[in-house]
Amino acid sequence: MKAQTLSYLRQCLLALALAGNLSAHEPTKDAPADGESLVQIALLLDTSNSMDGLIEQAKTQLWKLVNEFNGAKQGDKVPVVQVALYEYGNARLSAGSNYVRQVLPLTRDLDKVSEELFKLTTNGGDEYCGAVIREALDKLSWDSSPNTYKSIFVAGNEPFSQGPVNPDESCRLSIQKGIVVNTVHCGDETVGVNTGWRKGAALAEGKHLNINQDKAVVHVDAPQDKEISQLSIELNNTYIIYGAKGNDGLANQAAQDKNAAMAPAAGSMVQRAISKASANYSNTGWDLVDATKRAKMKLEDVKSDELPEEMRKLKPEERQAFVDKKHEERLKIQARIQELNEARRKYVADKLKESGNVDTLDTAMASAIREQATTRAKITFR
Repeated sequence: MKAQTLSYLRQCLLALALAGNLSAHEPTKDAPADGESLVQIALLLDTSNSMDGLIEQAKTQLWKLVNEFNGAKQGDKVPVVQVALYEYGNARLSAGSNYVRQVLPLTRDLDKVSEELFKLTTNGGDEYCGAVIREALDKLSWDSSPNTYKSIFVAGNEPFSQGPVNPDESCRLSIQKGIVVNTVHCGDETVGVNTGWRKGAALAEGKHLNINQDKAVVHVDAPQDKEISQLSIELNNTYIIYGAKGNDGLANQAAQDKNAAMAPAAGSMVQRAISKASANYSNTGWDLVDATKRAKMKLEDVKSDELPEEMRKLKPEERQAFVDKKHEERLKIQARIQELNEARRKYVADKLKESGNVDTLDTAMASAIREQATTRAKITFR
């Protein structure tokens, strides 16, 4: 028995050593860098019939919502956002799962979030808010710190009380864990109140939001938009792929640029560019600049065959200089985007004063996020 125990321990140690070697040069995924703090937001979207407008608003306004934290501070740290995505109420999902599917866990890979949002399609089904909230509570890796702003946004149009899982109990459990639940009812406000959406938010210390999912998102064309969008494309030239995920990461970056460009009326390309110039746009898993500058990965730990071809022929000191140059180029482009965005913000603010409030997903969520992150996590916004 003793010999078997020693053999088992040796096997465990060997496995750990191998795991350490395999991951020695990989940064910790999604971990905030030095000087950053965490924000976690889960989007639970009804993808049953009639929810096409909701999905359209979500996929075109992801970048705008993330940009709410640009320029924000939590003490001396910069808040960075993890996003999780669930769909529920779709007839293509299984009844055994209560018609709930985790599309993505909490992640900082915003290109992946955008990709999955654009893949969502609607189909008739049964919408169980209590079940999808409970699933998000149980399955997502929520941060344990009470100083982390953690929130769920559940959006739909059917009665909140439907399904085998009591939504009131799910909401009570959520706030016990320090996670706010915000309910987004798509449709008549009185109907939303009478079918439990406002009660659910109240139980989890969240906000009850009511939106018109079929109203077009308002985008104000600004004089700075053309240059901001062009700089977004130029930024892509500062990324250096590495490892098995490099080519896919770079390809998806370009794909999400194209997706954003498909909705010019919603301003997605401009908002995406602004995100790409911020701390929230992090690609440590496939880009050498982010991996070495943000996640502190050592360049010398990356095997030569995991580098792009243009770097393989360089000497070690030349490789570092190559990465440093790309980093400097990126900082310069990002600084210009941020400069243009400051002027843009002032221009847009004046125009929006003339048009008044709009009850779309982006404006409703932005208002809730700012209010809650300020009071619950002491985050200050510009």
